Amino acid sequence: MGLSKDDVLRLARAVTLPSGARAPLDDQVEWASVCEGFFALKLHTPALSDPADRGVLAASCRAALAPAADRSGTPIQSLIIEFVDELGTTVQTVRFGSPTQSPAQTPPQTGRSAQTPSQSAPAGHPPQAPKHPGAADLSPLEVAGSIIAVGAGKGGVGKSTIALNLAVGLARHGKRVGLLDGDIYGPSLPTLLGLHTLEQEASEGRLQPFLAHGVRAITIGKLVERDRPLIWRGPMAHGAFKQLLDRTDWGQLDHLIIDLPPGTGDVPLTMAQVLKLSGAVIVCTPQRVAQDDAVRAAGMFKQLGIEVLGVVENMSFFVGDDAKVYDIFGRGGAEQMAQRLGVPFLGAVPITMALRANSDRGDPSANFDPGTPLAAALEGLVTQLENQVALASMRSGSSRPALSIS
Repeated sequence: MGLSKDDVLRLARAVTLPSGARAPLDDQVEWASVCEGFFALKLHTPALSDPADRGVLAASCRAALAPAADRSGTPIQSLIIEFVDELGTTVQTVRFGSPTQSPAQTPPQTGRSAQTPSQSAPAGHPPQAPKHPGAADLSPLEVAGSIIAVGAGKGGVGKSTIALNLAVGLARHGKRVGLLDGDIYGPSLPTLLGLHTLEQEASEGRLQPFLAHGVRAITIGKLVERDRPLIWRGPMAHGAFKQLLDRTDWGQLDHLIIDLPPGTGDVPLTMAQVLKLSGAVIVCTPQRVAQDDAVRAAGMFKQLGIEVLGVVENMSFFVGDDAKVYDIFGRGGAEQMAQRLGVPFLGAVPITMALRANSDRGDPSANFDPGTPLAAALEGLVTQLENQVALASMRSGSSRPALSIS
């Protein structure tokens, strides 16, 4: 069966420091991960400044884990131990392979600069299990009928909320839908889908997506500590995003929705390099400042050769208890922007208390309860998106019209 994450934490926390006090590690073990013989630990040991002492402690951790792992039937194939400072920056990494291999160490880091990917896996990231012989080696290009990026020029416009509800809406239309939380620095899916009580699972070296509300979802928010900030340089975010794509067992999909981080940085560039997208959806609020950034996002997609499938105006209006409509942010600005850019306008989504409440409790299916302005708006978005994806497929020559003869 193998050791569980709790088993690893318990054994590691009982290891004593290599000092006269011989105090146990206890809360100095910040994080642990285990997957099919691949183990990882993150330690914050302020009392140990000497790299040699940290190496001794790493060996003690391995000595504590190895017998238990052997008894469990899943011996250690790889153990990565990261030592971090008070800011969470990795200062030293010790790696152990099989019992016949000697530990390998990265040199201690100086200052506060983040490590590079060549020095070790990104801080807070689980060890990368090699592919099991015979495991499926399918990329999203091979498993998805369409790949749709959802982006925005700035944060705070509800991009993740729109991406999730588009995915749920497509699933409600009978489609097989995957949802990738590509917002590496601010992953929202654990909350929006109610995943906090679930553990990320892997099989044959591949991540298994969560199945929630009819959607297969993967998020880096379930691979790192919940409240730990990800202080990563661009290449590390690039690597993490690519691994989420490549290491996930998506299965056969009709649509893969990618929730991008705000802005025009490394992740959108990586996505354009490794995927052939069907197109992108831009989320914008009505006010001018949001439009300015959304125009830049549209320009980025154009330069990357990605078709803009349409614009969504989020937080478009608010309906009060008196049934009066309030245009809090100046309704219609995103639609006007879409007209100026010559791209489709997919629709407007109102501000509602139900949308906020359903998002906070991880129940997006409730947004589609019939008879509400929110459900009508979301159903309209989904239908418009399906139409634009079909048109884009025909323009690209990837689909042909079908005749129905009766």
